[in-house]
Amino acid sequence: MTASPDPRKNRLLAALPDGEWRRWRPQLEWVEMPLGQVLYESGGTLSHVYFPITSIVSLLYVMENGASAEIAVVGNEGIVGISLFMGGQSTPSRAVVQSAGQGYRLKAQVMKEEFDQAGPVLHLLLRYTQALITQMAQTAVCNRHHSLDQQLCRWLLLSLDRLQGSELVMTQELIANMLGVRREGVTEGALKLQQAGLIRYARGRISVLNRPGLEERTCECYGVVKKEYDRLLPEKLAS
Repeated sequence: MTASPDPRKNRLLAALPDGEWRRWRPQLEWVEMPLGQVLYESGGTLSHVYFPITSIVSLLYVMENGASAEIAVVGNEGIVGISLFMGGQSTPSRAVVQSAGQGYRLKAQVMKEEFDQAGPVLHLLLRYTQALITQMAQTAVCNRHHSLDQQLCRWLLLSLDRLQGSELVMTQELIANMLGVRREGVTEGALKLQQAGLIRYARGRISVLNRPGLEERTCECYGVVKKEYDRLLPEKLAS
């Protein structure tokens, strides 16, 4: 049986004051988050919020014809389900696990009660929401103005920031769905990065060999998003 990780490996949970942490800890439920699991569908009512620890969740906007594109990624820096405490109850996006791992979830009612107390939890979650909105806006700009090569580098770097290692388990089809492009475009982009010695891609596994090289190759969008998260959120605890 897999041991459950420390909940405070998630930056938001780690930032909770002692009083809030003591209230939350007994109500946090450890969950496995397998690749491809849908945490919520577009228009669905949220029963829980999720705090990834070793997993990454992709927020996708799905069109009427089934086409989709990623609008943000959430990992151990954040929470999945902001519409719950922002007053919406549901959201037009879909949340899908893009990198398998573990996390914790908290019942919707508990989260709403904590948020409504207008204490430190409210301010922490609002700062996180501002950072997430920045990521969504920058993703939209990036998808409109930058090359697929740059978008792929940005996506890889954002994913790496939310993982402990340097390897992602990810099929080209899933990456194509995330970026809203044809699979052939992802194949070509990944091949370019591999030929440049930046990554190794085989059998659905992407190993990053040269992170500084990826940072040089990507557009400014990655730096804008990272700077905003670093500015608004508390530092990640040491492992």
